[in-house]
Order: sequence, then C-alpha cells, then structure tokens
Amino acid sequence: MAHKLFLLPGDGIGTEIMAEVETLIAHLNAEGLTDFETDTGLVGGSAYDAYGVAISDADMEKALAADAVIFGAVGGPKWDNVAYDVRPEAGLLRLRKDLKLFANLRPAICYPALADASSLKRELVEGLDILIVRELTGGVYFGEPKEITDLGNGQKRAVDTQVYESYEIDRICRVAFDLAGTRRKLVHSSDKKNVMKSGVLWDEIAHQVAKDYPDITFKHILADNCAMQLVRNPKQFDVIVTDNLFGDILSDAAAMLTGSLGMLPSASLGAPDPVTGKRKALYEPVHGSAPDIAGKGVANPIAMIASFAMALRYSFGMVELADRVEAAIAGVLDAGLRSADIMQEGCRQVSTDEMGAAIIARL
Repeated sequence: MAHKLFLLPGDGIGTEIMAEVETLIAHLNAEGLTDFETDTGLVGGSAYDAYGVAISDADMEKALAADAVIFGAVGGPKWDNVAYDVRPEAGLLRLRKDLKLFANLRPAICYPALADASSLKRELVEGLDILIVRELTGGVYFGEPKEITDLGNGQKRAVDTQVYESYEIDRICRVAFDLAGTRRKLVHSSDKKNVMKSGVLWDEIAHQVAKDYPDITFKHILADNCAMQLVRNPKQFDVIVTDNLFGDILSDAAAMLTGSLGMLPSASLGAPDPVTGKRKALYEPVHGSAPDIAGKGVANPIAMIASFAMALRYSFGMVELADRVEAAIAGVLDAGLRSADIMQEGCRQVSTDEMGAAIIARL
C-alpha cells in the first residue's frame, strides 16, 4: 500500500531544495525501496499570492489526509507588509495547530568533516549529537490574550501570554524520555522556574514524569544557563526538553554549533492515533527561505534531505533506509563536496542539484 506524502515547498529556496527530495523519492520508488505517492501544494507567500491566505483550506485538507507532510521554507521581504494573520509564517503555525503537532524534534549533529566549520573549537563540537525536544502548540506563541493596545498619549501596550497546562508538559516530557531511552539515557529539562510560574509547573511535571523512567538520568537546567552551556560545553547534553519559546531559541543556538543552519533537519509530531498508532507529522529544515540566494542554485539541500530521512525513520519505520540516507550525506561530506554555506579550503563547491545527485549516487 502506497504511503501518501504532501509536499509544501513554500518560498525562496524552499522550491529548490524540495526538488532534490522529489528526485530522491523518485529514485527510491524506482529501486523498489519505497512506494510513495506525492502531491504538492502552496504555503507561505506563494499561497498568499495565489489565495490571499498563508495556506488554503483545500491544501490544509490534503495535509490532514497525508501520512506525512514535507515542508520547505516560507517568507521573504516581498510579504513583510501583509496582514499579521495571513503572513507567510501563519501557514506553518496553522499546520502545526490543525495537525496537532506538539513535539518538535531538532537534532544538532556535527558531521566529522564539518567540525572545523563550526564557530567553536573542533574539540568542543566534534562528535556532537544533541536532540532538542521543543513543545510546539502551547506557550507564549499561542497564549491569549495576544494584543497591542493603544493607551493614548502616544503610548501603546503589548501583551503576549505564556500558558501551559499539565497535560501539555507531561506529553512532551514523555516524548523526550522515550527518545532518550534510544540514545544516551540523559534528559535535561529547561525552563525559567526562578522567575516564571509556567516554569514552576513545567519543572513539577517534568520531575513527575522522570519517576516513570528510572533508567534515564534527569537534570534540570535554567534556560539562560542552558544557552550558556551549549556554547561552553555542548557535548554534556543528550536530550533537552523545553517549551515553545525557549525551544525556538535554544535549537537555533545548537544548530549553529554544527557549522550551518543549512545542515539540520527537524520533525514535528502529533500524538499516536489510538487505533492505528500512527502520528500526524511534518518534516522541515530548520533554516529559512534565504531569499538573497533563491533561484541561484547554490542553496544547501542537506537539511531538506535529512528531514526526509527523519520521515522515513519516524513516520514509516524505515530505520535502515533512513540510516542509509544519513550515511550517504556523511559520505558526500567526507568526499569533500560542499555547498557555498559550508565551503572549506581544499573542498569542491557544488550546486544544489549536484549535491542532491551526489547523495543519491552514494546510496
């Protein structure tokens, strides 16, 4: 039975890097390794230009019906002045909300061939393998009220509300502990319980969940200290679980330890279906639409291809094939091929499609 993938390339370099995933899917299908059916829709600025919204209801229905959504990138200066509720990023937020994707997995892996590309010393990042588990549907990004009020006399007041309920914290912590059980069995929970009531509740629930995982080492760390420690000694971490806001910030910091945002994938997962056990899921690179290089054929497709590998692993249980794709990426880097963002002396710079073709050749 074919698996249904819904592709949302988005804006900027999103279309270029998605093309490499489409080529990879076609290769895997032709080799008899997979049986994927694909459909493609619009999201972000491209959807706004076509429909006046960041994602249409019709494409949202296709996303809900798919076994997994593969997402490129959205945004760009062209849409800086559109209304807040239809800005390109609103399409991604709607996907996360309507698909109920509460768990965002952000790996930060430093390939040995790229250790010198990091802004930190090689000995700090070589062999780095961190997984940040970010709560994705609660917190300050979704809390109400969220408003700007005109107070008169030239003064305004802006309000964003940080809200978490116990069940939201419990379920994201369980995802983190379950994943830690397949790794180095270490979880850090990061919050600001010293100044935020939501942090107090977060820490309380995290400690409760930890009791159900006696084989996992559990540590608490304040979010600001976590940011510092990621730069000071990143290899002390295995799995970090945190809320929506801090997860957004910490995962970008962790990403840059590896040398480039263009290298790192992510997965956003929902709860398992009580009958089938399947989760709604969306996979996307952590980088943006990079409008300054869009259309030039120089974008790095590795994060997009690695995001597809995460789909193979988490949505379809194709663990061996996911390992092969990830090994092919590492092999291409070891062979000295580089996109512009990770170019190093003595290496050969390749285009977007050359990098994609080289990864397929390694398979």
